[in-house]
Amino acid sequence: MSDTSLHTPETLRSRSEAAAAALPALMVDAQHLAATVLFGVHGRKRAGTGDEFWQYRPAQAGDGYRQVDWRRSARSDGHFIRQTEWQAAQSVILGVDDAASMTFTGHRDRPSKLRRAQTLAMALAIVAVRGGERVGLTHMPEPPRGGSAQLMRLAQALMDRHEPGDYGAPRPQMMPVGSRAVFFSDFFGDLAAIEAVLGRAADREVRGALVQVLDPDEEVFPYDGRTVFESMSGAIRFETLKARGLRDAYLSRLAERKARLKDLCRRTGWRYHLHHTDHAAEPTLLWLYQALEKVR
Repeated sequence: MSDTSLHTPETLRSRSEAAAAALPALMVDAQHLAATVLFGVHGRKRAGTGDEFWQYRPAQAGDGYRQVDWRRSARSDGHFIRQTEWQAAQSVILGVDDAASMTFTGHRDRPSKLRRAQTLAMALAIVAVRGGERVGLTHMPEPPRGGSAQLMRLAQALMDRHEPGDYGAPRPQMMPVGSRAVFFSDFFGDLAAIEAVLGRAADREVRGALVQVLDPDEEVFPYDGRTVFESMSGAIRFETLKARGLRDAYLSRLAERKARLKDLCRRTGWRYHLHHTDHAAEPTLLWLYQALEKVR
């Protein structure tokens, strides 16, 4: 399918209808998952009151005209936002990789990696918003916001596919200084892109977590004999008569990739977590809740 055909009225309509049909189920699953976590008010453990000045930061796309501190901006060539510590501590940025590889599931009774990532991200957003925080998505240019209306905007944005390739990487359009972030992906793509994003995040004092979402079949490589391997988009195809002979090399590369992700998190002050789609989602959400508390 060409790029042009992806934007025909018929295709856009069918994609919109599919997203609309799945949206209620996503919200129900996310709300149920969020209810399992005992949450309180986040982001208020820094010294000082909610209105206490913390720092100036450069203005970013999505900042309102009234947010600009014109007195501070007049002393330089750029525009600056007067940021309170409450605003910085209360921002959470979520990124869900929705490239083709994330649509994989090894069994019809298991959710796809994408659906599990969407559910975890949405549940975490619900927990954060109910705790008084602002939440945003990496592919949304608007700054993080709070409230129930924002939750609906996030859910709709999560259901709208935007990554065309086999593999994706977070490309944050908005990362407020001092905020927290969580990126959900299988991280099967180019790790250089992940390294670049976490490097920029560290420069902005953004801390968070990488959640690697994998199907159990991707961990054990249960293939033998004649097998045709094809990427989820169909762009890559490989046939072999001895699939089991590839197992050791595959598992070695997977272990190496996990080790690189863990090392990257150690170097940047982030945290790493592995989630399997055949396991319950509750322990991972609880881990995220606790992890974000520790990296504030």
